Amino acid sequence: MARKADSSFLRRSNVNQKHGTSAIRLRGPGRSRIFFAMTIFVFVYGAIAGRLILLGLQDGDPAERFLAAQSSVAQARPDIVDRNGEILATDIKSAALYAEPRKIPDTDEVFDGLISILPELDTPVIKKRLESNALFTWLKREISVEQRQAIHALGLPGVGFRESNKRFYPGGQTVSHILGTVNVDNQGLSGMEKYVDQAWLKDLQDLGFTQDRNMEPVKLSVDLRVQHAVRDELRRSMEYYKAKAAMGVVLKADTGEVIAMTSLPDFDPNNRQQALEKARMNRVTGGVFEMGSIFKGITIAMALDSGKVKLEDGFDATKPIRVAGQKIDDFHGKRRVLSVPEVFIYSSNIGTIKVMQKAGIEEQKAFLKKVGLTQKMNTEIPGVARPLLPPKWNDLAAMTISFGHGLGVTPLQMAVAGATLVNGGKYLEPTFLPRSEEEADKLAKQVLKPETSEILRYLNRENVLRGSGRRAAVPGYDVGGKTGTAQKVVNGRYAEGVYLNSFMSAFPMSNPEYLVLIVLDEPQKVEGQRYSTAGWNAVPTTASVIRRIAPMLGVVPDFADDAETIPVSYQNRN
Repeated sequence: MARKADSSFLRRSNVNQKHGTSAIRLRGPGRSRIFFAMTIFVFVYGAIAGRLILLGLQDGDPAERFLAAQSSVAQARPDIVDRNGEILATDIKSAALYAEPRKIPDTDEVFDGLISILPELDTPVIKKRLESNALFTWLKREISVEQRQAIHALGLPGVGFRESNKRFYPGGQTVSHILGTVNVDNQGLSGMEKYVDQAWLKDLQDLGFTQDRNMEPVKLSVDLRVQHAVRDELRRSMEYYKAKAAMGVVLKADTGEVIAMTSLPDFDPNNRQQALEKARMNRVTGGVFEMGSIFKGITIAMALDSGKVKLEDGFDATKPIRVAGQKIDDFHGKRRVLSVPEVFIYSSNIGTIKVMQKAGIEEQKAFLKKVGLTQKMNTEIPGVARPLLPPKWNDLAAMTISFGHGLGVTPLQMAVAGATLVNGGKYLEPTFLPRSEEEADKLAKQVLKPETSEILRYLNRENVLRGSGRRAAVPGYDVGGKTGTAQKVVNGRYAEGVYLNSFMSAFPMSNPEYLVLIVLDEPQKVEGQRYSTAGWNAVPTTASVIRRIAPMLGVVPDFADDAETIPVSYQNRN
């Protein structure tokens, strides 16, 4: 009996040797009671935790939770200022209207109250949001102080406001295409606003370092005074000549800084919807055009720099050129042999083609690449268009390109190439940010001999003294430049009388500080004018611009005699 009892005890008190412990395995009713207690414990604490979460959702601020997920709503942006510190873009505090539908006892009352202040909310979408069971919903992201006060005075339950940042542009349309716009979340969409985001601001925002922080302003190379003057003169000319569009660029010739850039029609960045209209696109960087005879300066510079053409060389312009079934003639042909300066001043298509042919097509291709006219231009503003190259660069293409047809470029590209011709032959990619002369010297590429650049300055000055640029003369400022009247393509053919007119100039031409490019799209002939070509509209517009901006830029006038000055490099050849 004793041995039996011992055996029963061992069965009930099995010692767990596997884990080196003396824990006793419980069997029967004891084990069930422990499992039941544990279940109750888990259930009770789970219920408490769930209640705490629910209370948090009910009593917490849903706007705070939403903004935590959409932190960009309240993100601040740095001010943007011009080169003199004038504010071009800044943040102002705005109110965003939201609702908490679960807290609205009477949807109709709230809806009627809101639309009495904000009629634009009278839509099925807003009504549906208010009737939903959502914790939070936006109603309108940007409302004025007056609207906020009026809604607040109604005392509508379940409706609230959040502070937000709204971008404000004090100058309205004046600098619109340079600055660009932001979206409702204060994120850059275009222009320098988008550049700032891509360069560094978005990284800081993602790290949460920009909310309600004071950031250093972003300084641009633009001069607001000059920008206003250029835009104002273009607006006047566009109206007077009934042009479809107008464009203007002012570059600092020795640094590549953009001092002003205007494309009309423009838009008010405070009304971002205007920026979406096709007619308001930035034609200076996003438009591609055949620029016409201002290309002749490029061709002559190329030929002279190659050494295959001399300034005193003569080119027979007595007869039109016929090629591939096409006839190429001069607008006002002299029907004689022309020297290189005469080819430039009289804007001879025939002479320019023969100058190009003497240098060669391969020389033409290489030079256009060096001055940045055959590849996409690099600058800070996004959305720069690529040049439109001929499908086949054959003899006919080379001929037409020599006088500005068959190759499309952006006006800003053309301005940069023009600055290269007169600044001593240094190519500099354009910038909308300040750049010192020392920085420019490090970045510059010498693509033209200084003596060739000197000759081009002489030719440009001669064209204002005696050629098609006479109406650009501004006493004391030694203006030089080249006209361009490019026939536009309509229905696949060049249309007579439908022009893109331009004048590319620099001043003072003896030592160019600033390059000015003015472009009028389809200007019309006005009373008292013989033609609607560039000399009658783009040229006098340029004179008006230079007359206003030169004093602003600190260019001291020199009223010395405007007699012909032969370049030193040419004098040394005799």
